[in-house]
Amino acid sequence: MISSAKMHKAEGVLRRLQPFRHCVETIIGNLLSSDAAVSSPLTAARATVSHAAIVVLGSDDGLCGAYNVNIFKSLLQTIAELRSQAGDSIKIDIIPVGKKMAAAVSKICASDPCITLAPVEGIDSKSDGDSVKSLAAGLEQRFLEGSLDKVLLQYVHYISAGKQRQTCDTYLPLSQDTLVATGEKKATGRPYLFEPDAHTIFGTVLPMYLLSVMQEAFAENRASEQAARVMAMQSANDNAQKLLEQLQLEYNKLRQQSITTELLDIVGGQTRD
Repeated sequence: MISSAKMHKAEGVLRRLQPFRHCVETIIGNLLSSDAAVSSPLTAARATVSHAAIVVLGSDDGLCGAYNVNIFKSLLQTIAELRSQAGDSIKIDIIPVGKKMAAAVSKICASDPCITLAPVEGIDSKSDGDSVKSLAAGLEQRFLEGSLDKVLLQYVHYISAGKQRQTCDTYLPLSQDTLVATGEKKATGRPYLFEPDAHTIFGTVLPMYLLSVMQEAFAENRASEQAARVMAMQSANDNAQKLLEQLQLEYNKLRQQSITTELLDIVGGQTRD
């Protein structure tokens, strides 16, 4: 019941975040649909990817079934795909979110010299808006400085209380195709005057878009965690109920057997008399 209440709270947070992202996507759509030439270093893909980071979102608490195990398996697949694309020598920084995920990731970091555990202080699965904003700004700064060539975001996409999906998105660089596809859906088709200019607005809006993506990932992760905990607790409750029924049936059988044995003893004693 507690997890169900927390899940509904996380759903509410997710719904409140969506209008901000939709507004930012609308601005991007109007910019891309205009005749103005816009560009940003955040969309510049590196010719060679030698250093990447993976932000993997897990949980701080247990009792959520195979939630963290499934995320860890997806993380291993992501690492394998990244190495198949960029080579085995690529350096990978894994930024875990949540104590359970940090403990799991530390095992592979100890055995693989190319993988580094890079936790961010003050970041956990329950982080508020300021902490998430700080994380997003730090990743953006490292990408612009060139210390990171690519940033991936690994989390559980929340669809409904009974359905979640493992997801790995490219956080940086921003895909121009994705922005164009998003812009075509959100563009209003109305004429706009851009002040100060479209290029400046585009460079200002993209960090907002990245922040909205990171905030939604954290919100979806919290909702998915609580949904997994609800399902795990429901399964545990059902299993306990089945076990109780089996034990009750076994008790009744033994009790009936004991009564039958006593009756037979009584009847046998009367017959001898």
